[in-house]
Amino acid sequence: MINVGLTHTSRLTVTDANTAIALGSGDMPVLATPQMMALMENAAMLAVAPELEAGQTTVGGHIESSHLRPSKVGAEIEATATLTKVDGKKLSFNIVARMGDTVVGEGTHLRFIVDREKFLSKL
Repeated sequence: MINVGLTHTSRLTVTDANTAIALGSGDMPVLATPQMMALMENAAMLAVAPELEAGQTTVGGHIESSHLRPSKVGAEIEATATLTKVDGKKLSFNIVARMGDTVVGEGTHLRFIVDREKFLSKL
């Protein structure tokens, strides 16, 4: 059983490869919003991964996030996801991204528990 309160923090050092310029989401040499959101999703995925049954994984269903502050190349970013609700196979998270003590983004994320093989067989 997966319990509310599970948490994980994922970390990233901003490089040229994950700037808005590189990802095509903007034209500035700062952390791209899609990269920040991917870090948030990663934290949520890893928060519950140890509690899943063999053959299960989670997939993202929805993410909503603000991106409040820019982060330059070389900045250390961390995203912390906390499981806030479990409704069967539907998992809800609150996520906060920080650069040191500064909040650079925050939001909510919805993931679903799926059987890996069954999910892939539908492709």
